[in-house]
Amino acid sequence: MRETRVDGSAGDVDYGVVGAGYAGYRRPDARIAAVIEEALGDARTVVNVGAGAGSYESAAREVTPVEPSAAMRAQRPTGRPAAIDAVAERLPFPDGAFDAAMTTFSVHQWSDAAAGLREMRRVARGPVLVLTCDPDLVRDFWLYAYAPEVLDTEARRYPAIAELTAALGGHTTVTPVPIPADCTDGFNEAYFARPELLLDPGARQACSAWSFVDETARIRFAAELRTDLDSGAWDERYGDLRALPSYEGSLVLLRSLPG
Repeated sequence: MRETRVDGSAGDVDYGVVGAGYAGYRRPDARIAAVIEEALGDARTVVNVGAGAGSYESAAREVTPVEPSAAMRAQRPTGRPAAIDAVAERLPFPDGAFDAAMTTFSVHQWSDAAAGLREMRRVARGPVLVLTCDPDLVRDFWLYAYAPEVLDTEARRYPAIAELTAALGGHTTVTPVPIPADCTDGFNEAYFARPELLLDPGARQACSAWSFVDETARIRFAAELRTDLDSGAWDERYGDLRALPSYEGSLVLLRSLPG
């Protein structure tokens, strides 16, 4: 079991420490949002588990956010519904309370991912959506050459796709989600064509995996990447990525229907 933090985070990251400025770097991308919207179909009521600052919550639907971190609840924009202080593994709702359930960039932080997904399935009459990363693919990104500790951490934290589909039950599809070159949601792979932006410590802090590496590794990463950008070595190896309109990396959307 992962430690429960004093600020209410029920996962393995203390957002009371690393969450400052998160909403400024992790702005929902409209193209990723469109994929989620299509997958939600005609659902009117949706529970968003691990809702954070409110990314990917549709104003056209009746959304009930659930977020255990006080630091993240405080970053929700004015006008968004207040988040309920609860954890995925114990959702305070009756069976079938919502048309659909969703979680984005959150399942890898839960103390028991399988239990949380079973709870989402319990409270949703229709689709359950999980936006996550495939741990088998996270190391296939140029960042691994500069900060292997970060992507090794991500590969350990993200549950295997087979484990998620087994927990969800029913009929589950797994769809790769293309990452736009100018993606506004600053997770690591969002910078596939813009490596310069990862030199910003704030951009790195908004990706929780960076909180698991020490300051020495962060300093080494920034120095090596800056050197390779200045010398042109990065572009020699990976410059073709700059011309891509989108990148198919580890980001996937699971959509589970009851069965």
